Amino acid sequence: MGERAMSRRGLLLGGAAVAGAGVAGGALARLRAADPTSAPRAAEAPLNGTRTVAFHGARQAGVETPPQAHASFVALDLREEVDADGVRRMMRLLSDDAARLAEGRPVLADTEPELAEVPARLTTTFGFGRGLVERVDPDAVPEWLGPLPEFGHDELDDRWGEADLLVQVCADDPVTVSHAVRAMAKDARAFTRPRWTQTGFRRASGSEPDGTTMRNLMGQVDGTINPVAGTPAFDRLVWRSDGPDWLRGGTSLVLRRIATDLDSWDELDRPAREAVIGRRLSNGAPLTGEDEHDLVDLEATDTSGLPVIPAFAHVRRARSDDPDQQILRRPYNYDLRDHGVPEAGLLFASYQADPLRQFVPIQERLDELDLLNEWVTAVGSAVFAVPPGCEEDGYVGQGLLEG
Repeated sequence: MGERAMSRRGLLLGGAAVAGAGVAGGALARLRAADPTSAPRAAEAPLNGTRTVAFHGARQAGVETPPQAHASFVALDLREEVDADGVRRMMRLLSDDAARLAEGRPVLADTEPELAEVPARLTTTFGFGRGLVERVDPDAVPEWLGPLPEFGHDELDDRWGEADLLVQVCADDPVTVSHAVRAMAKDARAFTRPRWTQTGFRRASGSEPDGTTMRNLMGQVDGTINPVAGTPAFDRLVWRSDGPDWLRGGTSLVLRRIATDLDSWDELDRPAREAVIGRRLSNGAPLTGEDEHDLVDLEATDTSGLPVIPAFAHVRRARSDDPDQQILRRPYNYDLRDHGVPEAGLLFASYQADPLRQFVPIQERLDELDLLNEWVTAVGSAVFAVPPGCEEDGYVGQGLLEG
């Protein structure tokens, strides 16, 4: 009787508690219903993961495409036994992989097909190094395809040097990038050996309005003066209209790994940092303007008659009166300070029709008198020819491999 009484009492108390919770829960639900801002409505939020960028087309994606949040640059060297036919078979396979992944579909025999279901604006861009082109047709090598001239402030490490093939993978989701790299690396394994991989990042997708210029790890707005996609100037500066037939409609990629001494940079106050760059930290405006995209006035002087933008400022050294000396910058930050040997900096990806005519003169001026060289050092450098795109029944590099 006592046990039954206790059970009944416990049951009654428990029921009361449940009832009370139900009342409270109902009241809370009514409060939430009355205040639609009290709880997120996930079902109404757009999913960035479903966004796609077409792989097929006259030009490869990943150049003119608005930069995604994450990037991986994978360099591969051809195995000694791989001939032109082997390169052809490899590019057919990799192009098919890239097209499938761009649509959110797994590659053939994908061991993790579920990871392919979130494309998140995935793009794959292929670049050919001098070794690959020579393997196929030594007479088809552009004169500029190879190491850049030596610059005095470079401390290049061959670990980040020239390679036969570059696979640039970008997306707004790091898992998507990782899976795409792994899937294509499996298919390239029979033809190539890994040379190096460099990964970088920007702000996460949705953190800033579309079109916002990225900031590097020094806190500076990086990439303000870029040609505008879809304009005649962009087409002239970025896409090739002459040279070898197989490369017309393509471009070139110069990838520079730039290590940054952030600790000593931290020692500078804001006015000193702004003088080094020639732009304001707050919004990237030139020291002679108010907004980021205001024209730089290199003739402006202060009350003492000194140039507002010093002779050693980065923006002054990068500036040219030659309208052809412009490049498309698509950089990514990297940070390896948790790998034992501290290193952080910028993966400076530069696209242009001709590196010798466009990139090299700019770099020579920076090498000569850019005070920023006190804090940044190029430790890696590689140049690649980026062929035009392909149609659905074709593959990247077809003009070279079947020309």
